[in-house]
Amino acid sequence: MALQLKQQLKLSQQLVMTPQLQQAIKLLQLSRIELVELVQQELLENPLLEEGEGEVSSLEEEVKKPEDSFKEIDVEEKNLASTAEWENYLGNFSSVSKDSKEFELPEEMVSWEARYAPKPSLEGHLLWQLQLSNFSPKEIEIGKEIIGNLDSKGYFTSSIENIAEKLSVNPEMVEEVLTRIQFFDPVGVGSRNLKECLKVQLKYFGYKDDVLFTLVDEHLENIENRKIDVVLKKLNIGKEDLLSYIEILKSLDPYPGSQYATEDIVYISPDVYVFKYDDEFVILLNDDGIPNLRLNPLFEEIEIKRGRKKKDFTEETEYLQEKMRSAIWLIKSLQQRQRTLYKVVESIVYFQRDFFEKGVGYLKPLTLKDVAEYIGMHESTVSRVTSNKYVSTPFGLFELKFFFNSGLSTDSGENVGAESIRAKIKEIIDKEDKKKPLSDEEIAKILYEEMGVNIARRTVAKYRAALNIPSSSRRKCIF
Repeated sequence: MALQLKQQLKLSQQLVMTPQLQQAIKLLQLSRIELVELVQQELLENPLLEEGEGEVSSLEEEVKKPEDSFKEIDVEEKNLASTAEWENYLGNFSSVSKDSKEFELPEEMVSWEARYAPKPSLEGHLLWQLQLSNFSPKEIEIGKEIIGNLDSKGYFTSSIENIAEKLSVNPEMVEEVLTRIQFFDPVGVGSRNLKECLKVQLKYFGYKDDVLFTLVDEHLENIENRKIDVVLKKLNIGKEDLLSYIEILKSLDPYPGSQYATEDIVYISPDVYVFKYDDEFVILLNDDGIPNLRLNPLFEEIEIKRGRKKKDFTEETEYLQEKMRSAIWLIKSLQQRQRTLYKVVESIVYFQRDFFEKGVGYLKPLTLKDVAEYIGMHESTVSRVTSNKYVSTPFGLFELKFFFNSGLSTDSGENVGAESIRAKIKEIIDKEDKKKPLSDEEIAKILYEEMGVNIARRTVAKYRAALNIPSSSRRKCIF
């Protein structure tokens, strides 16, 4: 078979997403913090964009006449002349020296450096104590190696043999340094397991009762599994004594290094507020922190606005044209994002009105398709808008995805949302007798009696696990 080269023309259609369309889709799924970062980045990169004051006007109103821009500049210059701090501006050329002025903070104010201090890390805190302790240079080297092998909970993850081999020292010396480090602050750090951690803390606080150490060595699992009778029989003690021992163990810290965790607390700011005013719900978009973008009036005299001939176009005018299109598209995309978000939240309020009036227990089943059909958009658009977005309601702060949930049918033919069932399960467990907690099967019967929902025991167990609620055996109060 001979190989041949041929040319062939083929006509086909395909969907190509322009960079502007990709940007608009990206804006939909950005969280509020990410959106602010993107807008700030665009303000730095695009000279035709600037942050306006007050409400954002339409693009047609933004493009003013050149002479109007100069009038506006004259007014700004007059205001600047009347309010500027000329002494600070003149600096060394001022007739009054800066040294003659004293700037004092009010008593109620603290300097920024004092208010914003880095949180100490577990490793730094231990190294500081290591340097202040009476250790030889070799022991300090061993201590640094031990501290470097601690996890975020404060447990020692390596072994005595590995450190001894690495530093060419005796294992007994490493063991001695490790024992001394375990009594550093926080007490119990450097322990190899939970039992050792608890025993170190008992020794530090001066407990010498052998029953306590026996509980830690042999009966932690029995206490965890609520096998109290087994513990009482083996230790030959009364319930009151066992209760006092358990209270002592509960006062100890099983994860001594967790208080120095470096994870920062993330505060969520809602994207939308929903308020009830009279008998209606008012939807308010949270624009706090998002700059109001507009076209820079100083560039309204650029050559591309004067309609110069094509042959007179330069690289500068082409650059400005590109930045002008990018700025206009970004402003339109932001406005479209806000309109879409408002429509989606408005539809959620329409479908889940009972929730906004009565609470989580009245949440109905809802799908992305229902909202998409209601507002006349595609499901993917609704999915992007609701991702990483939060709404503040009369009953708390919720993610928009929270309102989309499956449902179970009742005997009356109505559908009940899965979140409503979870809320009801939590309510039932909160009201149960702690000494005789309800089993999953008993909870299923209560749900059928009160809500008419025929739900299986394993489904109750799944919903209970999703709420981080332990089983009935672990919820049982010991005494």
